[in-house]
Amino acid sequence: MKAWNRLGLTVALAAALVAVSLASGAVQADAMVVVPAGNRSATQPPIPNTSALRARAFNTTYEAKYEQIIALLKRETKLMAQIKTAAATYGVDPIHVVGALVGEHTYNVSAVGTVQTYYVKALAYANADFAFRYKGVAVQNFLERPEFSRCAADQGSAALWSCRDQVWDEAFRGKTVDGVAYEPLSFQRAFFQPFYAGQTFGLGQISPLTALEVTDMVNKVSGFDKLTPDRPQAIYRDIMDPDRGIIYIAAIVRDSIDAYAAEGFDISGNPGITATLYNVGQPRRRAAELRAAVASGSDRKLPVENYYGWLINERLDQLKALLGTTTQ
Repeated sequence: MKAWNRLGLTVALAAALVAVSLASGAVQADAMVVVPAGNRSATQPPIPNTSALRARAFNTTYEAKYEQIIALLKRETKLMAQIKTAAATYGVDPIHVVGALVGEHTYNVSAVGTVQTYYVKALAYANADFAFRYKGVAVQNFLERPEFSRCAADQGSAALWSCRDQVWDEAFRGKTVDGVAYEPLSFQRAFFQPFYAGQTFGLGQISPLTALEVTDMVNKVSGFDKLTPDRPQAIYRDIMDPDRGIIYIAAIVRDSIDAYAAEGFDISGNPGITATLYNVGQPRRRAAELRAAVASGSDRKLPVENYYGWLINERLDQLKALLGTTTQ
């Protein structure tokens, strides 16, 4: 497991990462709003119809899917050890990583019998011949359009790809530009699903776009090569190999916590919120929108969990038991 051995960073480096990332662009600590634990909603928010259709298609239920991923996590002791190590390396509570995995396998895909199955899938994708394109245009060429000029590469991969995602939404999504009609698809769905819609991305169901956003962090902390859209096979190798995928999940959680800290919200103690962000993405945009809402005097004062994050907070005691901890 050469990839996993590269994760052997010192606790001091992990602590330094946390300190630097939280300080970078963040508001002063005395102005930080600590988001309390637990759900803001007494009942679970509506579950999208796509999740219901997926469950019915496989003749299963959410509860059955939940129990399936819980059983897998109980069986795979090596995986649980990797979760704890990756979480410590990125300075997050491992419950956030567990929450992301449980949410994905409850409402999106169903857990497979063993983690070994994901290694086989990773090899298959790594040897496939494909590119990230939309309407025949490679994403790296599309990004040369002047609309993306405001996205500066020196901002780092997280800010860069977040900016590009937003430009797509503002300038192209559902619009006709220079005679080309762009479907009302997300940036991820338009360019980063080269095989078919709804395809899976390994144990953590990580999208290529999200992996690109955290590639600078993973390169700095875990020493993995930086990902680029002109090497899609390398992206799929990293997100579909469980050893590497767990590292990316921890980095994605860290990135979401940092994005909200930069806007004055500490979400590190609420795994339902980080699970929600893992599900919906775009943490910088959402954190900025929340900060703007608070500044405008809106009744909206805190981030709110969606159906996916609500489940994680609701089942927190059971999930913590997987890690050998309990809720205080």
